[in-house]
Amino acid sequence: MTSKKMDRHTEHKAMIAPFRRAMRAFAEAPVRAALEELLAPNACVRLCHPFGDLSGPCRFYDVAYAPLLEAMPDLEARDWIVMSGPDEQGNDWVGCGGHYVGTFIAPFLNIPPTGQLAHMRFHEFYRLEGDKVVEIQAIWDIPELMMQSGCWPMVPSLGRDLFVPGPASQDGFVSGPRDEVRSDASCRHIVDMLNHLIRHPLQGGPEVMEMERFWHPRFNWYGPAGIGTSRGVVGFRRNHQIPFLSAMPDRGQFPEETPHHFFGDGDYAAVTGWPNMAQTLSGGGWLGLPPTGQKITLRSLDFWHVEEGLIRENWVLVDLLDIYAQLGVDVLARMSELAPAFETRGAVS
Repeated sequence: MTSKKMDRHTEHKAMIAPFRRAMRAFAEAPVRAALEELLAPNACVRLCHPFGDLSGPCRFYDVAYAPLLEAMPDLEARDWIVMSGPDEQGNDWVGCGGHYVGTFIAPFLNIPPTGQLAHMRFHEFYRLEGDKVVEIQAIWDIPELMMQSGCWPMVPSLGRDLFVPGPASQDGFVSGPRDEVRSDASCRHIVDMLNHLIRHPLQGGPEVMEMERFWHPRFNWYGPAGIGTSRGVVGFRRNHQIPFLSAMPDRGQFPEETPHHFFGDGDYAAVTGWPNMAQTLSGGGWLGLPPTGQKITLRSLDFWHVEEGLIRENWVLVDLLDIYAQLGVDVLARMSELAPAFETRGAVS
């Protein structure tokens, strides 16, 4: 009996699987080996602030994973979404969402350890050519670790900060073969929704976004630490959208500066881009930032889950540390100033 050949997107998920398995029981030798097998020697690895752009698997491991493993010696990666597909330009992507978890016993980026189980969400996107990954775009929710350490240098989140769950439907590991019709429908739904969002405020009030047409009445919007999670249209608008648009009403007006890579897989869709938003900070209120009049770029790497034609869950990671850095604010330095006070409180108690 001959086995049926997999479509290329299912093959891509199979190609990345040994690396993902190695990270479930994280140890240096197997993870290094899996990275070197998967990545092209000169692969471009685009990581969130403060890591920046790196080249090749060895540099990726040494700069990012080695200090994380030192901070959490029992580190493991727990995926809850693995999906794949082509973008509009014909590039092939695999998207992975989940958490790095482990016992936080040593500082990471000077974030004070807690000595307890810690978690850091990741959204990681892999672009493949042939049998190798040639580009990675990834955001780790580093502020989530700051929050758990009790050493929080930014304004309070308007939404609820929590351990973000995976899909309620428990089908985030999208199996093959890829359903092209269903996948394209999911992706079109998201792109159409976003095109409606940018109509407001330039083309009218909130009604021009037609949110009820796209979003489930009980949808969850899982923002990064510092923004937090919201539920439903009312929660989403109150905790994120209204402050965001009040501060930067010209978002979506600079498409030539913001490449997007949308792709779908079954009932899931994703977008990555480095950056994928550009807008002017002309108003105040969002993240407590002043209206500087400065144009900034945002890296927002997202997953959506569509159920019965409506978005039921949306996972969003924004590189908040990079936004602050563009405005001349070193969040990690501010956190380090708070760390001695944190240590003193710990000693007294």
